[in-house]
Amino acid sequence: MLFLAVFCGFLAEYQLEHVIEHQREKEYANALYEELLTDSVSFANKLSARLEKEKDCDYLWAYIKDSSLTNLPKAFYPAYTTVFYLINSYAFEPKDGVLNQLKSSGSLRYFKSTTLQKLFGDISVCINNVRYRNEQEYQFFTNPIKPFMLKHYDFKWPDELRKRDQNAYYLNLIREYRKSDTVIKASILNPGSFDRGEAANMIMFYKTMLASSRSLQMNDYIKTNTRLLLELRKNYNLSADRRTPLEK
Repeated sequence: MLFLAVFCGFLAEYQLEHVIEHQREKEYANALYEELLTDSVSFANKLSARLEKEKDCDYLWAYIKDSSLTNLPKAFYPAYTTVFYLINSYAFEPKDGVLNQLKSSGSLRYFKSTTLQKLFGDISVCINNVRYRNEQEYQFFTNPIKPFMLKHYDFKWPDELRKRDQNAYYLNLIREYRKSDTVIKASILNPGSFDRGEAANMIMFYKTMLASSRSLQMNDYIKTNTRLLLELRKNYNLSADRRTPLEK
């Protein structure tokens, strides 16, 4: 009887531990899902903005090659600004706070699916690749873009644009400006030393870098993000309504 009581107690404790682990697994899955879902929304917004920026690169490249540097059209400075001035607005920064917490605490062991385990490793690699690419883009901004801007960009233009709404994001202000009848005058500074060929070449190289980041590192990330979200929904019966913008 004593042995049976001890054995039953052991079974009860084992069952309770199993229930607690399963509950924690579900909680961790939900937290990770929310983090990945938030990233997917951010990615969709950044993707749209980056495609717009690539179009602005095309416009700016074509204009600078042979158009007037002193009589600028309204469309010039919005494109000039999005291509060269706004850098961080276009950077996609994937989050991995929950994933890192699960790694450091050893809580990834709660996920028994080998598919999920592989995807956790894949998403970590993708995040590192996106961050490395962000650093490369920022380094290109540091040099040669920043010295070029200090010499040839009229910083009064974004300052005047900001006066329209001190709390709005520049991207939103530029979109509204393009649709409005307002014209904010600005010029290319030091036009005598402005090298058209060098500027056009820099723009096209930058566009190639942006397109490469989008089609390679960012694309790899969102594909893995989508597979991971799908696998989490399948394993933990998460609501199908909580899907990524790219899935809908």
